[in-house]
Amino acid sequence: MTTPDVGTADMASVTIHCQDNLSVGVRFADRFSFDEDSVHYAVELQAPGMAARVDEIVAWIWDSDLAPFLEELAADYRGWDGERAWQTNDRDLALSAVFRAGGHVGLTWTLRPWPKAAGGWSASVTTWLEAGEQMASLAADVRHFLAGEPR
Repeated sequence: MTTPDVGTADMASVTIHCQDNLSVGVRFADRFSFDEDSVHYAVELQAPGMAARVDEIVAWIWDSDLAPFLEELAADYRGWDGERAWQTNDRDLALSAVFRAGGHVGLTWTLRPWPKAAGGWSASVTTWLEAGEQMASLAADVRHFLAGEPR
């Protein structure tokens, strides 16, 4: 389930809750931009006993964006074999998707700031959503968030 949080475009956020366990989630927040070539935002992961946040994920307009990846998953609501994967150019946010019988998509969100630094860390959570409407809603919410458009 996704929740586009109400507010101004500068204060907007998107929260994804796992339908199997509502205490597991992902939140996109604090979007800002220095220029028309990139968008910066924070991603937070939460699960029982764990919270992680990366303050500055960067999406470049010339790079493969998260929204089209999610839209492709939503379009394939009948399912697929294996795992599909996406990551930012800096590899600090990664997403893998699997389809499970019954029409559900498992999205494993991984934060890995400073992936090449010694002593770096990573954290992951998996959210399960319905393959059809919930995935389509997530894709639309993320597209609006990254574009800075109110929803």
